[in-house]
Amino acid sequence: MSETIEPLIVVGVDGSAHSKEALRWAVGQARATGSRVHAVMSWQWNTNPFAVGTVEQAELVSAEEGARQRLADTVAEAVGTSPGVPVFRRVEQGPPAQVLVEASREAELTVVGTRGYGGIKGALLGSVSQQVVQYAASTVVVVRDEQAPEGA
Repeated sequence: MSETIEPLIVVGVDGSAHSKEALRWAVGQARATGSRVHAVMSWQWNTNPFAVGTVEQAELVSAEEGARQRLADTVAEAVGTSPGVPVFRRVEQGPPAQVLVEASREAELTVVGTRGYGGIKGALLGSVSQQVVQYAASTVVVVRDEQAPEGA
């Protein structure tokens, strides 16, 4: 007997208002389609070639742990502790667009937020959302932040 696995929705989360809106949208979509959600946050270590000294392993661990805590806090704030669908938290090291494009390979849907600027600014996507739209292996939904001020 084969086990049915729910479809996967990947959503990019960075703690911002627009990523929280994207997470809420993804959870609503997961409820409607019987899917599961992976809330994905990336983290990077400062790769400034002029940085002094070497990076200690403890510093890398604390940077990753900080991202894990930020993701947990963001998920709890955006959708609560019992959103009604499975929401798994994933923290990956690397540039945000690259991490999301990689995650999209296992997803049926990838969701990202955008600041939701009006006018000409509204026609422009952020660099991460633009790269995800262009390179993702799954369908992509770009969610506008409902809280963004008009004309900002």
